[in-house]
Amino acid sequence: MRKINLDQLQTLIVIADLGSFSAAAQALHLAQPTVSLHVTELESRLGVPLMVRGERPVRPTPAGAELVERSRRLLRDLDAAVDATKRRHAGLEGRVRLGVSTTSIVVDLLPPVFELLGKRYPQIELSPLFIGSEASVAGLQAGTVDIALVSLPQPAVRGVRFTPWMQHEMRALVPAQWRVPKRATPAWLAQHPLIMNEPGSRMYALTMEWFGRAGYAPRPRIEHNYDVAMQSLVGAGYGAALLPLRSQEDVQTDASVRMLPLSPRLVRHLVLGRRINEPRDGAVARIMEVLMERPSEA
Repeated sequence: MRKINLDQLQTLIVIADLGSFSAAAQALHLAQPTVSLHVTELESRLGVPLMVRGERPVRPTPAGAELVERSRRLLRDLDAAVDATKRRHAGLEGRVRLGVSTTSIVVDLLPPVFELLGKRYPQIELSPLFIGSEASVAGLQAGTVDIALVSLPQPAVRGVRFTPWMQHEMRALVPAQWRVPKRATPAWLAQHPLIMNEPGSRMYALTMEWFGRAGYAPRPRIEHNYDVAMQSLVGAGYGAALLPLRSQEDVQTDASVRMLPLSPRLVRHLVLGRRINEPRDGAVARIMEVLMERPSEA
């Protein structure tokens, strides 16, 4: 059996709705013989009568009525598929995988992004992947991550472009019972137990470089990649932690933790990584647009 033409199905639906071959021809801007030919060819290909002729109005046979209703659903689905295809090409819907280095980025920095995204592009789904900086960048190359939100330093990666996004002063969190100076130095912190990010993370590298420039290579007491847990451990007296905190409000409001500025300063720089050959009109471009509207913070 030859393939059924969608135009023929549309003709059948219009005839059933208007009850007349001539009215259908007028509505579809076709010659009446063409409308009759559409129905005749359908009946020939299916081997069943589809319209009861000789009556006014013309009505479908039971088999014709079944085909009319199924054709309605088919054409609705086709219209939806065409519309979704156009929207996906225009970047108005889709799923974007965002690789992030720590959960704190999502908790602390991305809520305004999600809010703006929901208002502007509600059909785009942003899915964070908590896989760390190295795996996020590797995912860009492998095609399993669409955008990487990671910390510097980052090595040059073929096919990936990094765009500056945000920066934060690093601070020292210390147990409130400690006697503390006005500013925490590498020399002072190196004399105390430390809670640091896990080796291999960019935060660990950034922190150890800060100590190394002053001639220190401390051994952390605990290694952890979850900022909230690190703050809790500081409050429990286990040691001091260096975290990218913007103000005292970022510290849990309990009397067990104090926040100190660092001397010399230490700044975490966040960047957005994406593939250089990524289409400029897709959902990834829309997410980048929303991310770049997030005001940078010093």
